[in-house]
Amino acid sequence: MSEPDEVDRIVSAWARERPDFDLAPLQVVSRIRRLSRHLERLRRSAFAAAGLEPWEFDVLSALRRRGKPYELSPTALAAETMVTSGTMTNRIDRLVERELVERRTDPSDRRSVIVAMTERGRKHVDAAMETLLASEVLILDRLPPSEREHLEDALRRLAQGLTGL
Repeated sequence: MSEPDEVDRIVSAWARERPDFDLAPLQVVSRIRRLSRHLERLRRSAFAAAGLEPWEFDVLSALRRRGKPYELSPTALAAETMVTSGTMTNRIDRLVERELVERRTDPSDRRSVIVAMTERGRKHVDAAMETLLASEVLILDRLPPSEREHLEDALRRLAQGLTGL
C-alpha cells in the first residue's frame, strides 16, 4: 500500500468529526479532483510550449483528428469542442488572425464556409500533442500496464455513468 496522502488526512479528520458519514466517495472523487488539477496544469504547460492556448488546441486537434484536408464546418467544430456557435465564431476569428486556420467557401454549398487548418496550425497542434503525450507517459509510467488498463476501464465506466446526471 502507498503512503498516506492529503486525501487520507482529510478523510481521517472528517471521520473523527462526523463518524456517521460514509466517506468512501471522498477516497476516489477527491483524488480524481486533485489529479485533474495537476493534469490541467500539465496540459496548459504543454500547449503553451507549442504556442497555444487550451481552447486553440481543442479546435486544432478536432481538425487534425479529422484527417486530410483537416476541414470541418463551424457547426461541426462547435459540436466537437462542446461550445456554442457564437463562441466558435469568436474562436475561429482569433485562429484566422493567428494564421492557424482559414475560412473557405464550401464547394458543395457556396453560402456556407468550412474551416481549414493551415500548415502552421498543423505544426503547432502536432508539437503540443507530442509534448503532452511525453509528459503524460511520465505520469502513467508509475503504474504497471495491467493497472493502467484497469484504471482506464474504471474511468471509462465512471464517465459513461455521468451522461445521465
